[in-house]
Amino acid sequence: MEDISLHILDVAENGIKAGADLVKITVEENTQTDRLVVTIEDNGRGMDADFLARVLDPFVTTRTTRKVGLGLSLFQQSAQEAGGDLTIASTPGVGTTVTAFMSYRHIDRKPMGNMVETMLTLIEGNPDCDFVYTHISNDKRYVLDTREIRCELEEIPMNHPEVTGLIRDNLVSGLQGFSAE
Repeated sequence: MEDISLHILDVAENGIKAGADLVKITVEENTQTDRLVVTIEDNGRGMDADFLARVLDPFVTTRTTRKVGLGLSLFQQSAQEAGGDLTIASTPGVGTTVTAFMSYRHIDRKPMGNMVETMLTLIEGNPDCDFVYTHISNDKRYVLDTREIRCELEEIPMNHPEVTGLIRDNLVSGLQGFSAE
């Protein structure tokens, strides 16, 4: 994958396929400590210890349409190439947390990518799922919580064009000035 936002999209979609109705995505950029941490947490069905021990193997997948599951192993490779690693914690019936950490300034770190489009893709494609996206960059903090938006909407679906237009505007203005890339 060419950028971190695509890894985030892949991991979040995996959680939704595992039954999650809440996905929390946190991006923490810290140029002072030269650290980038990405955490994707879901409340899906989780993984048992046996599957969790094998999940980073590219030839392990729950899919029946193909015999490889490259998403997590590629995300781990991207983190390792940038001087970091990837960890996974999961509890059956509770959910899964994937955390990737890496050197912010590492020459091989993939660019952050387009988090506005990533979040819109998740929200539009999964209107019944809630997302909490938190982006921290040094002293700046931005949070988008679709649960709050949903409360205001009443019966209007999250993927209604006017709603997604407002969410897009909120993401663009909220993330303005983030990432020194």
